[in-house]
Amino acid sequence: MISISEILISQHEIQSYNDLKKFIKIKIEDGEMFLSIDLKPPFDDTPDNYEQDLENLFIGKY
Repeated sequence: MISISEILISQHEIQSYNDLKKFIKIKIEDGEMFLSIDLKPPFDDTPDNYEQDLENLFIGKY
C-alpha cells in the first residue's frame, strides 16, 4: 500500500496534482493495488473530488 504522504515525501519532483496522478498510474502499472488517501494533495490544481478521482485510477476509470 502506498500513501499520498509517502509519495509526497519521497518524490520531490511531483509539483502538481496531475504529476501525482501520473506517478500513481505508474505504480498501478507496476502492480500496486492500494492507496491510502491520508491527506489532501496540497496543489492548486487538486480538484474538490480528488478522493473519487484517485480511486477511479484503481478501477480503471481514468
